[in-house]
Parts: sequence; structure tokens; C-alpha cells
Amino acid sequence: MTSTAPTLTPPARFAGLDGMRAIAVLLVVVYHLFPPALLPGGFVGVDVFFVISGFLITSLLLREQLSTGRVALGRFWQRRARRLLPALAVVVVVCSALAWIVGGDVLVDLDDQVLGAATFSYNWVSVAGGGGYFAAATPELFRNFWSLAVEEQFYVLWPLIFPLFLLLPRTWARSAAAFVLAAASAVWMGVAVSGGGDVTRAYFGTDTHAFGLLLGVGLAFLLAPLPSLQWAQSRAARDLTGTAGALALGGLVVLAMVPQSSSIATFPGALLAASLLGAVAIVAGVWPGSWFGRAIDVRPMRWIGDRSYGIYLWHWPLLVLAVAVFAPDATVASAPVWIGLGVLAATAAASALSFRYIETPVRRHGFRTSARLLAIRLQSGPGARLRAVGMALSAALVLAGAGTAIAVSPDETSAEAAVAAGRAALEKALREAPAPIAPTPSGTDAASPAAADITGDQISAVGDSVMLASAGGLVERLPGIDVDAEVSRSMWAGPDIVDDLDATGRLRPYVVVALGTNGAVDPSTLEQLTDTVGPKRNLVLVNAYAPRDWIPGVNAELAAFAEDHRNVIVADWSGAIAPHEDLLAGDRIHPGAAGGRIFADTVAAAVDELADERRAYAADRADRLAEILSADLTP
Repeated sequence: MTSTAPTLTPPARFAGLDGMRAIAVLLVVVYHLFPPALLPGGFVGVDVFFVISGFLITSLLLREQLSTGRVALGRFWQRRARRLLPALAVVVVVCSALAWIVGGDVLVDLDDQVLGAATFSYNWVSVAGGGGYFAAATPELFRNFWSLAVEEQFYVLWPLIFPLFLLLPRTWARSAAAFVLAAASAVWMGVAVSGGGDVTRAYFGTDTHAFGLLLGVGLAFLLAPLPSLQWAQSRAARDLTGTAGALALGGLVVLAMVPQSSSIATFPGALLAASLLGAVAIVAGVWPGSWFGRAIDVRPMRWIGDRSYGIYLWHWPLLVLAVAVFAPDATVASAPVWIGLGVLAATAAASALSFRYIETPVRRHGFRTSARLLAIRLQSGPGARLRAVGMALSAALVLAGAGTAIAVSPDETSAEAAVAAGRAALEKALREAPAPIAPTPSGTDAASPAAADITGDQISAVGDSVMLASAGGLVERLPGIDVDAEVSRSMWAGPDIVDDLDATGRLRPYVVVALGTNGAVDPSTLEQLTDTVGPKRNLVLVNAYAPRDWIPGVNAELAAFAEDHRNVIVADWSGAIAPHEDLLAGDRIHPGAAGGRIFADTVAAAVDELADERRAYAADRADRLAEILSADLTP
């Protein structure tokens, strides 16, 4: 295609695009609602949306330019506002009001989220706030709006840049320019991710994730003259493109079924592959006379495609709210299937109502005319005044709930608050601590019969964020305890930390390790811990409590290890906190102040029990030695 600028106006409606929208939104919805078994890579559907948007918007601009000789920017942006804002506003207001009713962590940073949605900058607001798309413990209520922000920024900027592309004299040059920019964006994402970079920044960034939109732009320029080309009408061309589209669609589904990683193989590898496959499917769908476009535009797929925008908007916040209400022990990444089915039904209903009563009227008539028609409808027929009053009251209540939710939204989750409180208590204890008492040397038996009750200055504690959240209880219950706890630690870090404490002379007679929350436990790691602790010290392993599938295995491993080692005992935090789950933060993992005291009591009880066992063992050994000596001295 080396012809000059096309002279044929692109069609107003393209075959296959509704079907492609349906496929894209289904990939994303299944990925979110039924994780992780069905489509662990289904988030690539977002990139298919980007290609569709880039293609469609550029085609619309080309049609207007060829028909009128110019692009009316005001009217273009007005049409985009009519299409996007009504459904967006309804979802934000309704789900914010529901979040206020639910309460808890679903309200965290809601004010910033609404600000990002209102200013088309949600992706950058989320990046600045440290939010991550793939973090499941405390997800943002409107996290899925990041992709809308990327598209909205494209809708604002692309019409301004579009005339510069028209200065290029040939179609292939315009397409090539767009494809080069797409390649640059993909490379930039790879650079951002390589070397352990920030995946969230790379994924959310408009600059690093614009390649799908730019592929769609290049595709629109490339296909603009397609209807005027005679060879494109041939049966061979239709069959070839249709087959390519079917293969591309199959490849897209296979890609969505493959678990993805946090490396450049996914960012941008899999995302770029999804974009290219989507581009091939779009070509096949819009090809003149294509059977592929008709095949994927069957009525059910068109129904979903027409409502795909609303489906995408509604499904995520409804999922977050449903998990908070009906499955508080789960996360959105481990929600039971029945939650997913319920949210799917609610999403279908909400998007259908929104499409019929809000999106379609505003798109056809505009904001003011739609409001006027609604007022006329409410005032006609019997009971008109009652309907109008009921509608006004309902709207006022929902708006009031949303406003209150935004006003009271906290800046941190209950888990973050618990960890921060524990850290503050620990820092205060360190400031007020008296001069440290030298620990018992490793060559001295720390559990001799003459030992007194175990006090905090005999204990070294190493842990993760659960121990850090419990630090206030530990320093209160066991004054002088040496706590070394940090967020996101696992048992793999334990041996090195304990070894460092030993090397610097800080390792005390009783070593408490609580590192089972963030992953599986390997027996070899526990053996390394006991080697460093040594036979003259004592090891207390705190088991874990969290709505994570590896926790039962961790606790079983710790219990079996303690059973086989004389100077090791398990502090049963899981059993102690299970009847008091209300003392945990919203993530059902981190204890508040009262829960921290239970943690401390559990540790203290385990330390005392182990000390008693060691004393009993020492006493029994002394008695046997006395018997042997007396027998030797007997004539």
C-alpha cells in the first residue's frame, strides 16, 4: 500500500469490532472474577482494547477530515464526553456510596481515586500513591480505571497530534511513523522493567503502555484505502484474512491461559503479542466481505460488545465490595467461585441498565436534552410527583453517601495502621530502653535449674510485619526484648538475620522467629536456624495465621520440626488468634493493639514452656548423674 492519502471515507461502523470488544472484556472479567485457574493471563485483554481504541478513534478522525476537510476538536471531545462520562460518573457515585456502607479498607484513598477518575489521570495518581495493579491484599476500589485514564489521555492528545501525521504525504509513511512510536513505547516498557524495575510504573504509565493505541493508529492509516482496492475484494483475500483472524483469536485465548511473570517476557512481551494478535483480528474483521467479522459479531457478542465499557467499569469495584462483605477472609485474588458468579450477574444487570437508561440517551441527545426528557417522563402519567420525589431522594441519598465516603476516606489501610503503630511503639521502647544487659554466652546453658523466670532481656525476636504490628504488645509484656521485624520478610531471610545477630554478639538465649506469613517454609532453612542458635540456646517458632493457601503447610512444617528438636517449640499464634479474628486488621493478618497483646502472651507462654522443659531436662540429667556417682561410690 504505497498510494497517496486515501480518498475513500472510512465506514461509520466496522464489522467485527463489537465482537472484539466482547472478547477483550471477557478476558479481563474472567481474569478478575475467577482467578487464577481459568485465564491467569487474561489481563492482556486490556491491550486488545487499546488497539481497538487507537484504530477506531483514528478512523473517526480520518472520516471527518475527508468529509469536511477539518477536525472539529470541540465536537470530537464533546462526543467522547457523552460516551464516557455518564457511565463513569454513575459507577463512581454508586460504588462510593456502597463503600461507605461497607466501610473498612475499601475506603482507603478513595478521595485520590475519585480525583484521578475526574481528571483523567488515575494511572499517574495511582503510581504516585504506590498502588499496584497486581497487589491483591488491599486493592483500590477503582483500580481498573487506570486503563481508562490512558485512553482518555489519548483522546485528549491524539486529535492535536493527528494533523501532523497528515503532513506526511503517503499512507505507508503515516503508518510507519505510528508503528515506530509503538515500538519505542514497548522498548521503553522493557527498559523500565529490566533489572528489577517497577512493574507497576511500567504497566500504568501512558508512555510505556501506549504501544497498543499506536498500533491501532497505524492500522487505521494502513487500512483506510482498503475498500477502494480491487484485489481486497477477492475470495482468496477474504479467506486468507479470515483464517488469519481465527488463528489470531485462538492465539489470544492461548496467551490468556498462560501464567505471566514480572519480567520483560510479559512486560512488554506478552502485552505486545496480545496487541499484535488483536491487530490481526481487527484486520480480518474489517476486511471487505470478511466472514470472520460476521462470525464474531453474532448477537450475543454484539450485546456484550455494546455494553463492554459498562461491564469493564462495574465488575472490579463490585468484586472488591463483594469480597469485603461476603468473603472477608479471602482476597480478590482468591475469591470463591460463587462470589465471581454473583458479581458477574450484578455486573451484567448494572451495565445493561446503565446502557439503556443513561449511556444511550446521553450519547443520542446530549446532557441537557437527556435531563429535560427525564424530567418530562417523571412528570407525566399518574403518580408523576411521587416518582419525581422518589427519584430525587434516591439520588440525593446516593450522592450524600458518596460524598461522605470521599470525605472520610483514610490514607492507609487498617493493616498499614497496625504496622505503623507497632513500629512507633518499638521506636519508643528503644529510645527509653536502659543500658543493654550482656546476653548469656552461647557456651552457657540458658536453662539451668537456677535460672529465674525468663525476661525480655533474654529474648531476641526476628519477624515479619505481623511481629512488627505486635511490637507494642511485645515490649509491654516482655520489657527489654530485642525485636528485629520488617515488612514482607519470609523464612528464607531468617538464617542470615540470626547469623548477623550472633556475629555482632546480640543473639540472646531465647530466639523467637515469626516468618511464616509470606511464603512456604523449607526444613533446610529451619535447620540453618537451629545450627546458628546452637544447642545451648532455645528457638521459638511462631506459626502463622492468614487467609493464604500456604499457611496450613507452614504450620504443619513448623510443628513437625519442633517435634524432632529438643530445644525448639512452636508458639501457637494461629490457635490463639483464631477465636479473636475481630482483633485483626481488614486483611485478617495483622493484629491491632489488643491482638498484639495476644501475640505477646503467646510468645511469652511458649518461652516459659520451653524454659520449663529445659529445666526439667537439666534436673533429670542432674538426678541421673547423681545416681551414677552414688552408684560408683557405693562399696
